[in-house]
Amino acid sequence: MHRERSKVIVIAGPTAGGKTALAVELAQRLDAEVVNADSMQVYRGMDIGTAKPSLSERAGVPHHLLDVVDPDQPFNAAIFRSLALPAVHDIVRRGRVCLVVGGTGLYIRSLLGGLMPVPPSDPAVRNALIAEWKDGGLERLYARLERLDPEAAAKIHPHDGLRITRALEILALTRRKASALVRAHGFGDRTLSALKIGLDVPRSKLYEKIDVRSLHMMRLGLVEETEGLLRSGFSPDLKPMQAIGYRHAVGFLQGRWSMDETAALLQRDTRRYAKRQLTWFKADPEMHWMAPEAVDRVLAVIRRHLETDDGALRDSSGARAG
Repeated sequence: MHRERSKVIVIAGPTAGGKTALAVELAQRLDAEVVNADSMQVYRGMDIGTAKPSLSERAGVPHHLLDVVDPDQPFNAAIFRSLALPAVHDIVRRGRVCLVVGGTGLYIRSLLGGLMPVPPSDPAVRNALIAEWKDGGLERLYARLERLDPEAAAKIHPHDGLRITRALEILALTRRKASALVRAHGFGDRTLSALKIGLDVPRSKLYEKIDVRSLHMMRLGLVEETEGLLRSGFSPDLKPMQAIGYRHAVGFLQGRWSMDETAALLQRDTRRYAKRQLTWFKADPEMHWMAPEAVDRVLAVIRRHLETDDGALRDSSGARAG
């Protein structure tokens, strides 16, 4: 059965870890196509703040699931899987190598292991939670989640109101912790045979790259890009507009911070986000950690995966190939 599953290469890791550059080089050398697994790069008009691959980087390398929705359209892990899975199978059917590239761990997990069955949102429960959020502040809701489901809370940023309220909504509707539902599901709906490569960058070097890239985004026009989105009618309260980079630019445009303060906050919050990404990916025992500059070593592991079954790969390369 393993041999019947479409083989896919996952390139994962923290923001600014070098995923795009490595993926482009691998794609050129493997005749591969890229499926985006970054939850922000799916949005049209959000290029600078998402570090979307440039037109020159995309030249000659087909990229899928970039620019598929507007910022005010719904998008989540279920929609991602519904679009990504057919794309992966089609790429493999055409005899090309498929690279799934991104730092959104939930999207990658949903693609490879299926989606956890949970009840649909209940408007009454959700509206009550949102009203409580608006009246009493998000900190109180997050504190409740920490008390009721600390494992779930540890994986959610204290400012991520949508995920906090959803976790509390699941608790209310199922009387079970979201973290317990995750464990029970196990994400074992595997229609793909995946080699997962995590980019291993020393923490100090990663943070330095994040600081440099944050300033580069500001110079490229992150504030102007955000201003254009607002002028186009996209509310600053939209989920993608609350993401790193865009919420900082909105704060600057609203006069809450100076340009220097905005840049410093962007750097700090991006470093914190990278740390959470690393925590997620480091918990995956199937991840092969490799340096992004070790292209030849990465290629060797990929070719071995493409030529052998999963068991042979694990026996020969182990869980840490870097």
